[in-house]
Amino acid sequence: MTTVEQDSPVVPETMTGIYLPGDSTTERRTVSVPTPGPGQLLVEVGAAGICGTDISYIYREYKTHRGIDGPAYRGVVSGHEPSGRVVAAGPNCARFTAGDRVIVYHIAGCGLCDNCRRGYYISCTADSRESYGWQRDGGNARYVLAEERTCVPLPEELSYVDGALIACGFGTAYEGLRRVGVSGEGDLLVVGLGPVGLAAGMIGRGMGARRVVGVELSEVRRTWADSLGIFDATVSPDEADALLTEMSGGAGFGFTIDASGSAPGRTTAVQHAAEWGHVSFIGEGGRFDTEVSDTLLHKQLTLHASWVTSLQAMSDLAHNLVAWGLRPETVVSDRFSLDQAEEAFALAAGGSRGKVVFVSNSVR
Repeated sequence: MTTVEQDSPVVPETMTGIYLPGDSTTERRTVSVPTPGPGQLLVEVGAAGICGTDISYIYREYKTHRGIDGPAYRGVVSGHEPSGRVVAAGPNCARFTAGDRVIVYHIAGCGLCDNCRRGYYISCTADSRESYGWQRDGGNARYVLAEERTCVPLPEELSYVDGALIACGFGTAYEGLRRVGVSGEGDLLVVGLGPVGLAAGMIGRGMGARRVVGVELSEVRRTWADSLGIFDATVSPDEADALLTEMSGGAGFGFTIDASGSAPGRTTAVQHAAEWGHVSFIGEGGRFDTEVSDTLLHKQLTLHASWVTSLQAMSDLAHNLVAWGLRPETVVSDRFSLDQAEEAFALAAGGSRGKVVFVSNSVR
């Protein structure tokens, strides 16, 4: 039997969903509000972020992606970064009920393969793997139908915007930093200061990095990053070699992470890693070509490649952010309502200063 909180607002029969035709436009459609089935939650979306992957793989044009034949986007409601409040729980739900605040992990895996059992639904090997906003309806609507097993608690100290950022970008950055073991034993270099790079800088600060330095091509984004108080310094790629060498005393950085997804960015992350350093690649797309002996072998580097994070790590991150006194929404530069979807996606695709999110004023 579906459970509904007594003082919950009446759930309408229809809602507006935002679709992506793949030609750098958005489309608004009226769709039915779903009813949660066994093990499912109906979540009223408090906030939903626009991810750079959505821009590259769906908004501009449809591209293929791992785990599916043909175009990855199946013409569903877009958005894989939602957080919100449960308004109804279907039969057999065991953890969440109406009124609970949740973050939605953006992949619904089979739950049975080895990767899913480790919490890495992103790497589910079953044919049933579905991504919110890609193969099943996502969070760019008033409500999203979520599998209970893909939800984690949103601490009361954090906002729905915080939760939306944790749902993808901050989770991705956290996993990449966990892989390299960021700590107070070294400095952190972040290459690419888009939303994920900003997240890496903030989380790296929370994890105790001695200094956090950023590299970014866009002057607009460097200025925005400087205004947030996350980085000890930011530099442009043109001056990176000289300034990063000077900042590190020629020794390099103990931890580096590339969030640019570009060949030059990855090269910068590797070249300025210290001897015995650890390098993390988290940016999608592009290539990486390097001389091996002097650049990698003789410096005894360890390279890590990381794709999003696990369900458990996402939950851990939410609680760690509270303990560190950090708020992901700090990196948000622009907020829109769903009625402004065309403007919001255009800004996200055109070089926003920071993160672009949709927010609802009706969800408490």
